[in-house]
Amino acid sequence: MDIFSSKSNQYLFTSESVGEGHPDKLCDQISDAILDACLTLDPNAHVACETFATTNFVLVGGEISFTKDAKANAKYIKKNAEKIARKVAQEIGYTDAAFGLDCKKFKFMNRLHAQSADINQGVVGAGLAEFKGLQGAGDQGMMFGFACNETPELMPAPVMYSHKILLAASALRKSGKIAWLRPDAKSQVTIEYDGNKPLRIDTVVVSHQHDPEVNYEEIKKTIIEQIIKPVLEPTGLLDENTKYHINPTGKFVIGGPDGDAGLTGRKIIVDTYGGMGRHGGGAFSGKDPSKVDRSAAYMARYIAKNIVAADLADRAEVQLAYAIGVPFPVSVMVETFGTERVSVAKIEAAVKKVFDCTPAGISETLNLRRPIYQKTASYGHFGRGEFPWEQTNKVDALKAAIK
Repeated sequence: MDIFSSKSNQYLFTSESVGEGHPDKLCDQISDAILDACLTLDPNAHVACETFATTNFVLVGGEISFTKDAKANAKYIKKNAEKIARKVAQEIGYTDAAFGLDCKKFKFMNRLHAQSADINQGVVGAGLAEFKGLQGAGDQGMMFGFACNETPELMPAPVMYSHKILLAASALRKSGKIAWLRPDAKSQVTIEYDGNKPLRIDTVVVSHQHDPEVNYEEIKKTIIEQIIKPVLEPTGLLDENTKYHINPTGKFVIGGPDGDAGLTGRKIIVDTYGGMGRHGGGAFSGKDPSKVDRSAAYMARYIAKNIVAADLADRAEVQLAYAIGVPFPVSVMVETFGTERVSVAKIEAAVKKVFDCTPAGISETLNLRRPIYQKTASYGHFGRGEFPWEQTNKVDALKAAIK
């Protein structure tokens, strides 16, 4: 049964988020900070940077190639990758080994190298004769975008509220208002639905790293009263039966890369829609926009959000698919889960007319060849108005194409 198309089915749906200090998010941010440095040097740089972190150790690896001043730019990144990684850790708050990592003292290893020439020739349009001169997709695969009218951001409510809880916690930690909070954190929100309509918040889970001397009752009370309720009470979905699970193990002192190893690309559902809406499987962080894993997922969200903003449907999911080295998508699909106000065929035809879904067209439309990526790497890539794929500036064009 498709829960999204059901109009009278009550069910619970849960999504999670993780804070900027989560080990996997530390790695995502380092990878994207290195990507930003590369794009600052060369907007057409090709980057696939991975990061691994564990106790007192950070490793970066992957492939980086430049289209201009290649030797000088590669030398610069080799020299500065460690400095970039340490700065990211410091900004997050990893300034003491007791927190799980010391930004000044961890061991660092750099294993970055040039991009495969075989991949590069397809991406730059030097591959098969029929595609000469046209930028091809950096890999094969399918990417999904999703939007719904549950929140002002046109995002699923469970993941949006999970992000907002941790954003509030981060602000209180960094301001010193809750001085005993440490960088690592996770949240989870369970919402009761009737069909597509959120009825109430059933359960909220927050696990937040803390100083060892703070007692559990203070932790629980502070997190509920100063973080969760100020974020969720304005939704009108909290009630007397909402359940709260705060640090359910009873203690969360050991955290960060010391508590659990971190790796780039291991929180792809947190990064997207919290499991509501499908996922093609490709991670985002550390990848330049020639990698359609990232850029086409952004375009699919852009399309889906404009469909919902245009009131063509209450929910929209868009799939784009690509073949490596080929400059045009092999398929474009729109799903509206029975909430459409005009036929899905008309919406799909309008999408193909309005949006340029070639890799080059995506980068141009969304202005992706610039250093904007580090800030995407925590609290979700979607539902945040500062990013170009969150614009709803194609509403009129979609409506005109439908007519």
